Amino acid sequence: MSVPPVLLVIAHGSRDPRHAATVHALVRRVRAMRPGLRVETGFLDFNVPSVQGVLESLAAEGVRQVVALPLLLTRAFHAKADIPAVLRRAPARLRVRQADVLGPSPLLTAALERRLQEAGLSPAEKSSTGVVLASAGSSDPEAIAVIAEIAREWRHTGWCAVRPAFASASLPRTEDAVRELRELGCAKVAVAPYVLAPGFLPDRIARGAADADVLADVLGPAPEVARVLLERYDAARLPRVAAVGA
Repeated sequence: MSVPPVLLVIAHGSRDPRHAATVHALVRRVRAMRPGLRVETGFLDFNVPSVQGVLESLAAEGVRQVVALPLLLTRAFHAKADIPAVLRRAPARLRVRQADVLGPSPLLTAALERRLQEAGLSPAEKSSTGVVLASAGSSDPEAIAVIAEIAREWRHTGWCAVRPAFASASLPRTEDAVRELRELGCAKVAVAPYVLAPGFLPDRIARGAADADVLADVLGPAPEVARVLLERYDAARLPRVAAVGA
């Protein structure tokens, strides 16, 4: 039986220690869901090990195939430029495939609902609750359009309303979306951070949610997120996905 490619989870990294701790918790869940799969973690910045360091270590061990999975929710600058640039510098003996980013996915929407319920929102309140889908934000129009489309589709699952918001680069901000939903007449307003780990921008989302009734936690190591990681890994192993630098 052939050895499956190593899964290299690529996280952004942060000075905030909660970020790396959350990434490692998610990776532990992925390992538990797929025993026998080797899963490594590399960071683009701030934390160790670096992506380049992990790739060099794998090559030194004799590993031949790697699936590099961006721990990102949208295709923006990091997925389109930063990560491919790092992967092109991988040791020549490694065959590296870059998997798709995590979003959008129905599983992530399910994770958002899980977090809202864990924060105290009852399923019976869904039709009277407006939700702010709060993401980190991006200057990439494609990424912004994806967040807006997720909000539109999520609205049709029974919420009073769903509005996108952004912690940086784009508008509206979380507090503006909360105010809009109040003015719309929703009995409750909830904020669902569409982010993977705590840090500077998620903290800004939390401050913007001061006037909301419910603030959910970040997606973090939710089982649905781990399942998406494995889905993206499996898809990247298919022959139709081109190898980086090929």
